[in-house]
Amino acid sequence: RNQESTIMEILHEGGCLCGEARYIASGYPEPRGVCHCRYCQLRTGSAFAVLAYFKPENFRLKSGQLTHYGFTSESGKKWDINFCPKCGTTVYYQLEAWGKLIGIDAGTFDPPTFFFDIAGEVFADSKAHFIGDIEADGHFEKFPGYEPKIYEEDRLKSRS
Repeated sequence: RNQESTIMEILHEGGCLCGEARYIASGYPEPRGVCHCRYCQLRTGSAFAVLAYFKPENFRLKSGQLTHYGFTSESGKKWDINFCPKCGTTVYYQLEAWGKLIGIDAGTFDPPTFFFDIAGEVFADSKAHFIGDIEADGHFEKFPGYEPKIYEEDRLKSRS
């Protein structure tokens, strides 16, 4: 057996705070990273998000009925956030920038929650002053190829 087929068999379970919504993901996330953008700060209520993306065929919602919130970012890309209506935890999301990939906030995985390395850090220009260096292969002030296309309220903007 090769290493890739062994990695694809690794299952990662997780879910929301109240336990109503549960999911299972298989394999190793690609891409994976840390995002300091204002959307992730607002969506998570934290300084940044730790993101893990999986192919749709490697993700399954096991239980729970989710509510979703969709919007378009200043780059003109759509976001679809799926969250538990009981406790409010974001269970997964899909960003037009990443095609059909399923994004999961790493804090929702069952232990070991943070089982992967960080490949990249984006929107470092909005990084909280108290966050030190994050070990990652790439560090970007914005997202590579980022171009604002629509007007956005100041409260949603990253620092310039």
